[in-house]
Amino acid sequence: MSLKKKIETASITRRSFLRWGAAVGSSAAASHKLLGAFRRRDPNHALVEAAPPAEERMIRVGCPSHNCGGRCLLRVHVRDGVIVRIDTDDRPGDTVADPQLRACVRGRAYRKRQYHRDRLQFPMKRVGKRGEGKFERVSWDEALDRIAAEFERIKKAYGNQAFYVPYGTGSYNQINGRQTAQRLMNLYGGSLGFYNSYSWAAISAATPYVYGTGVTGNQRQDWLNSKYILMWGWNPAEMRDGTNTEFFVQKAREKGARVVCIDPRMTLSAVSLADEWIPIRPGTDAAMMSAMAWVMVTEKLHDAAFIKTHCVGFDGTQMPAGAEGAESYLDYLLGTRDGTPKTPAWAEAVTGVPRETIARIAREYATMKPGVLYQGYGMQRRAYGEQPVRAGCVLAAITGNVGVPGGWASGIALQAPDGGPFWLVFPTGPNPVKALIPSFLWTEAVLRGTRMGQADGVRGAERLDTDIKCIWAVACNALINQHSNINRTAGILADEKKVEFLLVQDNFLTPTGRFADILLPVCTQFETWGLEDGWKYGDEVILMPKVVEPPFETKSDYRICAEIAARLGFEQAYTEGRTERDWVAWSLDRYRRTRFPGVPTLDEFERSNAGVYSVPVTEPAVAFADFRRDPAKHPLPTPSGKIEIFSKALHDMNNPAEIPAVPKYIQEWESPFGPEAAKYPLSAIGHHYLSRVHSTMEGVDWLEEAFPQRLFINPLDAEPRKLANGDLVKVWNDRGACVVPCRLTRRIMPGVVALPQGAWWTPDKDGVDRRGSINVLTSDRWTPLAFGNAQHTIMVQVARAEKS
Repeated sequence: MSLKKKIETASITRRSFLRWGAAVGSSAAASHKLLGAFRRRDPNHALVEAAPPAEERMIRVGCPSHNCGGRCLLRVHVRDGVIVRIDTDDRPGDTVADPQLRACVRGRAYRKRQYHRDRLQFPMKRVGKRGEGKFERVSWDEALDRIAAEFERIKKAYGNQAFYVPYGTGSYNQINGRQTAQRLMNLYGGSLGFYNSYSWAAISAATPYVYGTGVTGNQRQDWLNSKYILMWGWNPAEMRDGTNTEFFVQKAREKGARVVCIDPRMTLSAVSLADEWIPIRPGTDAAMMSAMAWVMVTEKLHDAAFIKTHCVGFDGTQMPAGAEGAESYLDYLLGTRDGTPKTPAWAEAVTGVPRETIARIAREYATMKPGVLYQGYGMQRRAYGEQPVRAGCVLAAITGNVGVPGGWASGIALQAPDGGPFWLVFPTGPNPVKALIPSFLWTEAVLRGTRMGQADGVRGAERLDTDIKCIWAVACNALINQHSNINRTAGILADEKKVEFLLVQDNFLTPTGRFADILLPVCTQFETWGLEDGWKYGDEVILMPKVVEPPFETKSDYRICAEIAARLGFEQAYTEGRTERDWVAWSLDRYRRTRFPGVPTLDEFERSNAGVYSVPVTEPAVAFADFRRDPAKHPLPTPSGKIEIFSKALHDMNNPAEIPAVPKYIQEWESPFGPEAAKYPLSAIGHHYLSRVHSTMEGVDWLEEAFPQRLFINPLDAEPRKLANGDLVKVWNDRGACVVPCRLTRRIMPGVVALPQGAWWTPDKDGVDRRGSINVLTSDRWTPLAFGNAQHTIMVQVARAEKS
């Protein structure tokens, strides 16, 4: 029910109306003024003036899912139809087998987003140029009729391949988000599909070339069997990477595991979880991994027996048929072909890590077994991001840390035995359009779709039949804010002859929303029904009941799609007669029949107010345990059935400079060692930040106060630029510029600056971003194998900003 309807029905008291006003940040005087305005419009309307004090209800609910890296349990306190307080999981015990799903500061601060004064309130149509952000209020009927008419026009003119529902994770549970639109599109004849993601493109593609699968991770409870944990570019204290992941690292450390963090920044994870922080130059991880392998091999610390029985391509005796004379991994390490042994001294010049440190870490990882080498995702969102992924897998293999308790095969490390959560239960149905593009290349499909073929990553078709003409962005800020090279992308979307219709539905007017032709207001996940399981790891299902009524004229993603489907003539096929709550019940039944036989029914879930169903893990699964025990009986799903240190499939691609058959360090296309460094000498990275989930939760004052947007720079780089803490600095390269305050800190490697990703693009009249949006600086170039984003490969210059 909308706020207006609540007032009109007299079901809301004066006290609750004023409390809602306070929740959104209005003063008491402003709330009284708003109340008076409604009463003047209907002088006969009488509010309940003297209701008894309302009882406060506590509802356990899944934290609104925005792809933060976790799926946590909240305790939401509601009075008079308004959320008044949020805290987190209070289930007894803090056991390793079934730990609490405790929320971070973002989940606990969610009330400030829920009642933010900038929430979208009603449908709007664009009245200015694309990107100007000029809109006019329209009715739902007018908006939905326009959408249906545009869909019909584009389908008739170009066919279904012209439609595109892009990658977006602003709403990420079973009954909300982009999958609701994809279901509609599939019933409507389909749309251009995509594969991989902005998060995991390179690591998802590269891991199976070594192991034949992405299910390479043990259950996290097994970390307590580890003696050594290498956190390589991995920061679970800030980006979670599975609810409570940092808890398991802490427990392993309490049991005696040594924890080392390798990262350009001294992250919160390095501070709180690690025994040692080793700063490394961004984009050089594969060089250090190669040097570590050189130490292991030359000092005979590698597991030669395991390599002989379980691997191929380590040396010339193990080469696959058809590649007998090719360069083996040992050839690469020793420099047999290129004349450059990959020694710690060689790697020191590349990585900035002292050679003695490289050799020591190699010896520790090779001898303090079993050990975990856990790869974060930032290193693979770079030029040649596939290489450190494969190099990390090979280090795990040659040390024999694969298939054993306490070990870790590395790579993407989806949870054994079945890949873990992230199940999409809500049925989208088959897509009649078979063509797929890499998710990062959607701008190319707008500009030159009919010229895109398999060499551009197209799958399911020789080439595309049409350019993208209609984009439906659901809970997606990845068209502008989260995509690379914002200035280029904004220019593409501003041209109405390219994308002819752009539909956006969201909670707020995002930078992507400013380019919409029709902008639809969506309720939050507290205002509708939903369901979620774990994020990568964990064995739980979390209920997301409707906690409060939707305000204003907001609707759920599902309801919007159902009303569009009605105008297109297939509402019954779309809804199957189900509400959002009905689909939650249906999804629970699906979980019960597949992964979680003991999960309760929806009625049982509601009566218990438990919020979560979880399965304790007392005997953690170990990836590749059967393969380790008997590789002949339990071969891997690779061409050889073994761990492929050398990949014949990659060798046959005939691109050794960018896609070598063995993992190698390749200098990036923007690098401190390239000619561009004379003009742009600083490497920039855009890391995750506790004030946001990607770009979601931007503008929440509690979080902004604790974690303000700023550029982190080492004092050694600040001194010649005459910068002091808090100074406004300009950060720029050939693609764009932003102005943001700086923070001087020794917790970042010299030569590197960090600008937290996700800040909303806010250009001034000269096109200079004034908020610190990292993607005005990033490149639209993609990785060679996965066609994935390389948005962390950035070189910039920094100087004190001129006063405007």
